[in-house]
Amino acid sequence: MAKTIMHIVEAPGGVERYLVTLLTKMKKYTEFEYVLVCSSLLDRDKFKGLVKSIIVIDSMHNAISIKNDTKAVFAVRKAIKHYKPDVVYCHSSKAGAIGRIADLGIKNKVIYNAHGWAFNMKSASKKKLFVYEMIERMLAPLTDKIVCISEYEKKSALEHKICKIDKLVLINNGINIEEYQCFQPKSRAELGIPENALVIGMTGRLSKQKAHDIFINMASIVKKTIPEAFFIIVGDDIGGGQFRDSAEIQVKEAGLSDSFLITGWVNDPFAYAACFDIAVLLSRWEGFGLVLPEYMLLGKPIVATRADAIPYVIGDAGVLVDIDDYKSAAQAVLELYGDAELRKRLTTNGKERIGLFDASKMASATSKLFKSMLRV
Repeated sequence: MAKTIMHIVEAPGGVERYLVTLLTKMKKYTEFEYVLVCSSLLDRDKFKGLVKSIIVIDSMHNAISIKNDTKAVFAVRKAIKHYKPDVVYCHSSKAGAIGRIADLGIKNKVIYNAHGWAFNMKSASKKKLFVYEMIERMLAPLTDKIVCISEYEKKSALEHKICKIDKLVLINNGINIEEYQCFQPKSRAELGIPENALVIGMTGRLSKQKAHDIFINMASIVKKTIPEAFFIIVGDDIGGGQFRDSAEIQVKEAGLSDSFLITGWVNDPFAYAACFDIAVLLSRWEGFGLVLPEYMLLGKPIVATRADAIPYVIGDAGVLVDIDDYKSAAQAVLELYGDAELRKRLTTNGKERIGLFDASKMASATSKLFKSMLRV
C-alpha cells in the first residue's frame, strides 16, 4: 500500500512552483501518494494528476491573525485526522507553523521546509527577526526533519541555533530540465520589443525582497549609455497593488516608459526570460533564487546580488554586486554588453553548473528522505 504524504502550503509563487516541480518528478516513485492542503491563493489546476485530494483552507493567509490562524490550525488538524498521512510535509514559515501545531500529538512523521528563513529577511525590524527566530526554535522539536534548499540555508539554521545538525537535510532546489526543452519562447514582436534592442530582464514579483526599485534605478543608468536598451520585469505585485503602482511611477519618472515592460503574472515566465540578453536578480534576501538555474539553462549571462544563497547558487556563472548597489549593477550590465568573451564564459559556466539543480535529483533525494523516515 502506498504511503500518504500530506503537503501543507500557504504561499503561492516560488513555493507553489517548487511543489509542482517536485510532485511532477515524484510520479515515478509509486510507493507514495499525495494530499495537498493549501490556501485559496494557490492555482489548484496545476496540481491535477499530481495529488489524489486537495483541501482548501480559506482561513490560511500570510498575514498574522489570531482568529484566522486558529481557524486554520483546527481545519488542518481535521484534514490530518481524516487522511491519516504517514508524513506531514509543511512548506514555508506560515504553513510550517500552522501544520506543525495542528499535528501535535498525532503519530506520524513531520518534515518542514522554510523555503528561505524568515529571520533572514532584510525588510523586517530586529524585533520581528528575533521573534521569527524564536518561533523557529520553538517549533523545531515538533519536526523530525528540516529540509534546507541550499547550503546557505543549512549554514544559517546552524548559526541561529534552530536545531542540531542531524535534523537538517540538504536538498537543493531544482528545475524540470526536460520540461523546459519543449517550451515556446516569446518573440520580441509579441512583446512589442524592437528587434535591435538589448533586453535586460528580471523574473520575480514586485516586492521589497526582489528589489524592483533597484532594477529600475539600474535601468535608468544603463539607458543613458545604451539607447537601444529595453527592460522587462516578468512578474507582478501580490501586495495589494502598492508595489505595482510605485514601480510604474518610478519607470515614468525615469523616462523609461517607452522601453520598459512589466508583464504581470504569467504562466510561463521561462518563455519570457528567453528574450533576455542579460538576466538580472537583485534580491535583498534569497533562500535560493530559482530563476538563477533557469537563466543558466537559457544560456543567459547573469548579474545578481551577494544576497544569502545567491553566491552559492550562481557560482562562476554570473557577476555579483552588493545589495542595493544599483550603480554597480549598471556597471556590470555595461561590462557584459561590451565584453563578448565574458558573456560566453559565464553562459558556458552556467550550462556546466545546471546539473546541480536538476529536479530529478531533488525528487530522488526527497524519495530517499521519505523512505528513511518510514523504513519503506
